[in-house]
Amino acid sequence: MKLNTEKLASCRLCPRECGADRTKGTGYCGAPAEVTAGRASLHMWEEPCISGESGSGTVFFSGCPLRCVYCQNYTISDCSNGIKITDERLSEIFLELQTRGANNINLVTPTHYTLSVINAVKLAREGGLTVPVVYNCSGYEKPETLELLDGTVDIYLTDFKYIRKETAQRYSGAPDYPEAASEALEIMFRQTGRPVFDSEGMMKKGIIARHLILPDHAEEAKEIIEYLYEKYSDDIFLSIMNQYTPVRNFEDFPELNRKVSGEEYSSVIGFAERIGVVNAFVQDGEAASESFIPCFDGSGIVYGKRG
Repeated sequence: MKLNTEKLASCRLCPRECGADRTKGTGYCGAPAEVTAGRASLHMWEEPCISGESGSGTVFFSGCPLRCVYCQNYTISDCSNGIKITDERLSEIFLELQTRGANNINLVTPTHYTLSVINAVKLAREGGLTVPVVYNCSGYEKPETLELLDGTVDIYLTDFKYIRKETAQRYSGAPDYPEAASEALEIMFRQTGRPVFDSEGMMKKGIIARHLILPDHAEEAKEIIEYLYEKYSDDIFLSIMNQYTPVRNFEDFPELNRKVSGEEYSSVIGFAERIGVVNAFVQDGEAASESFIPCFDGSGIVYGKRG
């Protein structure tokens, strides 16, 4: 199956709409036309209904349309790391992960490879893929691109990073993020509906909206939780995360040079409880650690190199 290059010759797959010719170079995301990925492995550190006992079959893609300054996966988010593969190889990786017992196929930061993802999932399903497909994204999505994914994606594991455009501009250079993420979530919900689980408690369909609390931003976190709960109630799951880790020294963003305090996290969780949130995942104090950041060494991408 040949790569569909028509849309990539003037790429507008994400809200940046940079129009780059990715068949000859790269876009704002840093990615070429070909799928580039840093790791494929069984990942045990997602939400319990995603990882389960045997793990989530994660594929970590290189490049990112959002490029947050505090990115935990910065060694691949700028696409300086990763291995180029064909759509056919990507479909094989999906099947290999399923054979190893993956509960699902978890596509991490896949937006800029949407066309290849659709191709690869189709090929994999023709080859025997039966586990759900998880679209694990930043929330900074374009409606037209999400519409292409209808029927391909079973679960959206999406971030909702900011509700204040000033914060979105400061950390991601994307003041339109709150509007884009809100519209994207509406489309995701239209596609998946309320969550569906199997007899073992594994999610088969639905949405988990994640929010990574940043230092000094507990109040914005509360605004986000309130917005999501008022709009979707218990029809989606929330994941309230305290795992932010300062992996670099931020001279221009000194507030980011520390982890989220216990007091900050407790105040956010307490707020969620007070407004009635029930369907939510929370983390313990050990979540903020560099040990939870995978090694992007090509494991599971290259034949024979197993992650």
